[in-house]
Amino acid sequence: MFTEAELEGFFDTHLTESAFRLETLDHYDVASDGGDFQRFVAGEPEPDWERKNPWLETLRAAKEAGVREYRVRVLRTPLSDYLRYSCEWGYALNGEAGEEIHVLDLAERKLPAEVVDHDFWLLDDKYPLRMHYSPKGEFIGGELVDSLELYQKARDAALASAEPFAPWWARHPEEWRANRTV
Repeated sequence: MFTEAELEGFFDTHLTESAFRLETLDHYDVASDGGDFQRFVAGEPEPDWERKNPWLETLRAAKEAGVREYRVRVLRTPLSDYLRYSCEWGYALNGEAGEEIHVLDLAERKLPAEVVDHDFWLLDDKYPLRMHYSPKGEFIGGELVDSLELYQKARDAALASAEPFAPWWARHPEEWRANRTV
């Protein structure tokens, strides 16, 4: 199983064309958010730009280099604070920087049978990496797996059932932090 550093190294040496991500968890407890989730819940107006901007620059550079970064976020409305944070301070900004984000809202659509029940990456349509997290959403490791066709079908089914983030988010103003009363 790859550590976070080893996973980054794998991406550096194998990613040339595309990186697809399926996200399925309700919450991730990872250091990469730099405390922004707590800032969001506390009502801060924006993320820590010193932390966020390097990631946005990475996404812009990937797009400029012709690398397709895309994901499907499986979730269910109404959103938790964590998912609202992910949408407002994650997906909205990442989308502006060039990442293609799609949402599969299980309150609106069924999960296709082909979609696996765990997170994964699919690099260049040939390297499936199953992601492992603790029950609290802490990253445990990433595993290169042999089931390429399974993950290709899962990606394709998830994309076919999902919708682009921007129109989905625009249809859900009740989820925007500015409109929340509770």
